Amino acid sequence: MELFPLVILVLAFVLLIVLPARQRKKLQEQQRALQESLTPGTPVMTTAGLHGTVVGLGEGTVDLEVAPGVVVTFARQAILEVRTPAAAGPAVDGPALPGDDASGTADGGPADRTR
Repeated sequence: MELFPLVILVLAFVLLIVLPARQRKKLQEQQRALQESLTPGTPVMTTAGLHGTVVGLGEGTVDLEVAPGVVVTFARQAILEVRTPAAAGPAVDGPALPGDDASGTADGGPADRTR
C-alpha cells in the first residue's frame, strides 16, 4: 500500500506525457509522407483553407495554381491535405424559392388573385 501513490503518479505520467507524444509523432510522420507524395496535378488544400492544384515543386516549396493563370508559392508544410475532385453531377439551377410556381409569379401577383 505504500507504493500505491507512486504507481498512480507513474500511470498519470504515461497517460499525460508519453501517449500524446506518440500520437504527435505519428501525425507528423503522416504529414511528412503526404508532403513527399505531392506531384504536379494533385489537388490540395492548404492550412489556410486555400484550394489549388500543384503545378511545381521546389526544395521546401510548392507552387499552387489557385485560379487559371494564378500561381502562388507556399511552404510544403502549409499543405494540409490532398483533395479529391468533386464528382460531376447534374447541374442545379439554384435553390427553389418559396412561392415559385409554374406561372412565374413568386410574390402572389395578379395571376394569384381572384376577385
